[in-house]
Formats: sequence, C-alpha cells, structure tokens
Amino acid sequence: MESIDPQVYIVGAGPGAPGLLTLRAVEALSRADLVLHDALVPRRLLDFAKPTAELLCIRDLPGIHPDKYPHIHNLLIDRARAGHVVVRLKGGDPLIFGRGGEETAMLREAGIRYEIVPGVTAALAAAAYLDLPLTHRNYASAVAFITGHELPTKLGNRLDYAALARFPGTLVIYMGIARLPMIVAELLKHGKDPMTPAAIVERASTGEMRTIASTLAGLDTARRNAGLEAPGLVILGDAVEHRSTTSWFESTPLFGKRVLITRPRHQALPMLQRLEELGAVTHLLSTMVIRAPRETTALDDAIRNLKRYDWLGFTSVNGVQFFMQRLLSLGYDLRALGSLKLAAIGPATATALSEFHLIADVVPTEFSSEGMVETLSSQVAGKRVLLARANRGRDLLPVELAKIADVEQVVVYEQIDSIDLKDEVFDHLRRGEIEFVTLTSSNIARAFLAACDEIIRGRIHRGELKLVAISGETGGVVRDLGFPIAGEAKVATTEGIVRTLIQMTSEDRGGR
Repeated sequence: MESIDPQVYIVGAGPGAPGLLTLRAVEALSRADLVLHDALVPRRLLDFAKPTAELLCIRDLPGIHPDKYPHIHNLLIDRARAGHVVVRLKGGDPLIFGRGGEETAMLREAGIRYEIVPGVTAALAAAAYLDLPLTHRNYASAVAFITGHELPTKLGNRLDYAALARFPGTLVIYMGIARLPMIVAELLKHGKDPMTPAAIVERASTGEMRTIASTLAGLDTARRNAGLEAPGLVILGDAVEHRSTTSWFESTPLFGKRVLITRPRHQALPMLQRLEELGAVTHLLSTMVIRAPRETTALDDAIRNLKRYDWLGFTSVNGVQFFMQRLLSLGYDLRALGSLKLAAIGPATATALSEFHLIADVVPTEFSSEGMVETLSSQVAGKRVLLARANRGRDLLPVELAKIADVEQVVVYEQIDSIDLKDEVFDHLRRGEIEFVTLTSSNIARAFLAACDEIIRGRIHRGELKLVAISGETGGVVRDLGFPIAGEAKVATTEGIVRTLIQMTSEDRGGR
C-alpha cells in the first residue's frame, strides 16, 4: 500500500531559542532520514533529529548563495523519490522571507507530497523577548513585515517607500542591516518623521541578544557605534518607545553568560534547557560515552541471585538505568528485587528508581559517597550489600562499608572518555568566548582538563575561564590536578550547580 504521509517537511526552526521550536517540528525531525538545514539554525535544534538522521547544512552544497537553490531543490526531490523522509529546516517561518514558496512550488511540480510546519518568525520573537508591543491600542493598530533585501532582478511589486513612510503602525524590516543607510534615507525622503522611535535587535530570543534604541534619523550611527551586525531586525514606530527598559529576558539571572556543559550528550538536555531558560548561552562538549558493559558475567550472576542480598545500592542515574535494563533483558521483572532494600546516592538517582516504580529506602542528606557511608552504616551492619557501579570511580563507599558489611560490587555500565579534540568548543575556549565550565563528576573533570591545551589552561589559571564543580568531591579532584575551582555547588545536583552559577554571576555584577 502506497504511503500517504509527507515525503518532505518544510519546517520553520523559529528564531533560535530551542524552546520555541514547535511540537510538530520536533515530530517531523524525529522522523527524518535527512535534515537539510540553513546555516543559521543552531546546532541545539538538530539534537531533536533521530540519531541515525543525516544532517546536512546548505552551506556545504556547491556554489555561492544564489547558486545553491537548484541543488537544494534537486536534493529534496531525489531523496524523496528514493523513499527517504526529508526535513528542510529553515530559520524563522518558511513562508515569511524564507523561500518556502519557491520550494513548495518545486515539490508540487515534481509530485512530491509535503507538509509545511510554521515557525515563530523573528519579529514575534524579538517583540516578546524585548517586551516590545508590535501593536498597541494607543499607538499602533497595524504591523507590516518588510524585506530589506529585495531581489535585484525583480520586475514588479517593488517596495513602495512612500507608502511605507505613511504606514500607520509598526514597521518590521527583515534583512535590513546591510542596506540600513538606504532604507533610512528612502523613508526620510518620503516624509517619515526623523524622530520616529526605532530599534535594532540582534539574535533575538537567545542569550546573545543585543539591542539598541534610537530615532530613525540616528539609527545607522547608533548601530555602527554598538557594533551590531546581521542577522538583525529593524523595528520602527511609536510602539517602540513603549518597550520595557529592561525586558523580562534581559533580566534573567544568567542573561548573556556563556556556559559550557561537559556531560555526555544524551544526559545534557535538562541542564541545557535550564540554563537557556535563565538566559545563558550554552555550549556542549560530550566528554564520554556511557554504555553497557561488554562483560556481564558477574552482573548476570548477581541478578540471578538477588535473594542473597539485603541491600542494593546505586551511586548514579546511569547505574539505575543500566541495571534495570539488564534485569529486564534477562527476563525478570520487579518481583526479582523481592525484599531488597534500595539505597540511592541522591535525589536524581532516587527519581531514576521511581521511573521503574521503585522507592529508595535511603537517600543521604549529603549527596556523596561520604554521605552514603554515614547514612547506611547504621543500617547495613552484618548485612549483604550489592553496589551497582560504573567501571571506574572512587573506592571510598565499598571500602568503608566493607568494614561492617559483606559488600559486593558489580559493573553495570562503562564510562569511556570520548572527547573530540577538533570540536569547535575548544576554539571558543581559546578565544575567551566561554566564561564558565561546569564539571558534574570527577571523571568528567579529569577528562576535560586532560583535553585542554596550554592556551585554555592559561585562561583557567588566570581566572578568565571559571571551573564550577558539582560537589566538593569533584572540586577536590580539580585541585589535585593543579587547577583552581571558581565555584562549588552546595548541593550536588544540576539545580545546585545552576544556583552556584547564579550566585557567582550576581556577585560579579554587583562588584562592577
């Protein structure tokens, strides 16, 4: 039976903030065999594609900018005819200055089934993130979206600057930075008030957002003085004057702060999302691969004989997930745990247990090996304890518990250092474009610092690049390696390290 589903999705990626990607866009990305994306689409958005999808930037197609479009069209058609699901991921909304009309016309002509997924266009995002009303009952009853970059060979329907100068509302000009002097001159020539309130927004909706406010007559000078460049949006009209002095987004506690997360990619998303909500510019460096152990004899034996243990202890979320996966793969279910009591090193690990409908009997108040030893010591004396652990880690927990209990430990997952030394993150670090590096485990700290070259190490020692540890334990490892720690979380959780970043940023801003 012939499929009736779309072969090509023309998808609006929105203005840049991952949270503004629509649910339908995420669904389309999860189905795609090929994602053909614009150069300005953030890498973070591509994480929503399925792991096996081919990711291709139009920048890598042959030709300079105008010459790429035949290659784009042919690629969409050829892959669709080959039976692939293709997502054409375009910045903003595909049908607002996004060439979506040309691409859908080509697909129709070729007989390719397609779907258009709208995106949040830059004007709406800029207005929302600046607290700037594009329409206002008292000042603007209309809004016009205008291109600042018309096709030079266009024969008819060119912009009527006389009409635009008289427009009774807000003008939003896309792609107008390069031609701003001409645009301003044309509007003034046709009678637009030189004192018309004006603003330019660069990289709206992201922590890199910058804006200037001016009058129409002084706009280009203000832009050059501020160093604003494309991509940017020009907004003109009386409503601009009524924007908030500092918007809700610019008031977020980490606005503009550049933070590197060094977790494995599959575990980094919650922390990335949290930091982005707080206004940070995030970067990700996957420091290791987490995988099931290649040798499972000891683990399988322990699972088959769980009745011989009194306690089962977990020291990480990964430990819970890989242990339960192995238990289920061997044909067991939760009944195999019988009367076992469960210990979790912290709330995140306890939450991982709850996802399997299990409740931790013990969660220490201090989320560390020391805390777990202190909490368990009075309860496991003379008992048999099974610890589900990684292939490497501190020995403090098994050593200390072995003094009072019969302790056995099994490897339920492996940590393999896997840092790509060619990752562009290292260039950002060398150029001083990242201020904070978060280190969420001792092994991650070791792997990251071992990968740093002398330039990056020098920035750390001079305090230009600040290392922030999730715990005193991780901070101690960093110090033992000869590096300073700028901050340590008081509570060893993701939220704890976020709170530490907020406190450090607040202190820094208060000191200036």
